[in-house]
Amino acid sequence: MSLIRRAVPGDAAELLRLRQVLIDSMPGADPSADWQAESLTTVRGRLADPDGGFAAFVVDHPERAGALAALVAGTLEYRIGRPRNPHGRIGYVFSVATDPGLRRRGYARACMEALVEWFREEGVGQIDLTASPEAVPLYASMGFVRTPDPLMRLKF
Repeated sequence: MSLIRRAVPGDAAELLRLRQVLIDSMPGADPSADWQAESLTTVRGRLADPDGGFAAFVVDHPERAGALAALVAGTLEYRIGRPRNPHGRIGYVFSVATDPGLRRRGYARACMEALVEWFREEGVGQIDLTASPEAVPLYASMGFVRTPDPLMRLKF
């Protein structure tokens, strides 16, 4: 799908809009959009740094100039090496979102394929993500499998 492109700093506000679409779809989501104004400068800066370990791939909205139809974002992480990933480079996928009126067109899959290719080019040994029940079929069709690793979180 040739509609896919790497996001640029000018896409930051739309990335945050689609991130809120994703957040709103999660159980127990905080519907507040106040965080977006504070996040905008950081996202623009990360998008401006092509070597900074962050990438987002997007599809432009087919009907609204300046708007995005879909987004997939990911980061490069380092963890101490291990068998089958001796260099410890890991890709982490997050913020997979499609504008509600434009779903089921293959946009998220195409963006995911672009992000996976970017991770390959960056030499990652594995790619991790957290999948909603609705997204499991997409990720499974791309070769992702569930792992037994439990996730715990500490918030500040």
